[in-house]
Amino acid sequence: MQPQKRKLTYHVATTLDGFIAREDHSFDCFVNEGDHVTEYFATLRTYGAVVMGRKTYDIGLQFGVTDPYPYLETYVVSRSLKESPDPKVRLISDDVVGAVRTLKAQEGKDIYLAGGGELATQLFTAGLVDEVLIKLNPLLLGSGIPLVTRLGSHINLELLSTKVYRTGVVLLQYGVKR
Repeated sequence: MQPQKRKLTYHVATTLDGFIAREDHSFDCFVNEGDHVTEYFATLRTYGAVVMGRKTYDIGLQFGVTDPYPYLETYVVSRSLKESPDPKVRLISDDVVGAVRTLKAQEGKDIYLAGGGELATQLFTAGLVDEVLIKLNPLLLGSGIPLVTRLGSHINLELLSTKVYRTGVVLLQYGVKR
């Protein structure tokens, strides 16, 4: 029997107007306390690996955090980093699509796509994203880092579940329609 393919989930906080961070990549404007935060950290434990872009990884590096998810296999997509700052963090410097496709084909728990928008767009375009978990924050920024950048074509999603928190955050779970 063939092992089940690992699912790639774009799990991200966003504003009502579709931004995952301010233009300077800061995200301190998001609601950062309440049940949705506790559940987020519990959900992270259900993943086996995390894939993120270098700009997302840089946020932790600014504070000396070289392995932001020590309980996950961590992959950072970067053409500029020549060497990983941490022996547990693996770099993907070329053929991102092929590398993620290989990860998905391996046995193990699902994969958390932590961002950012450019990487998500590349993986959506390649048909590799299976699920989208959006933490919709009660906030309008007007500008910033978008949830996705220019998609070649639209991506149809199917609403799987919703959950509303007292903080005003809404968790939306979508499956990617194929």
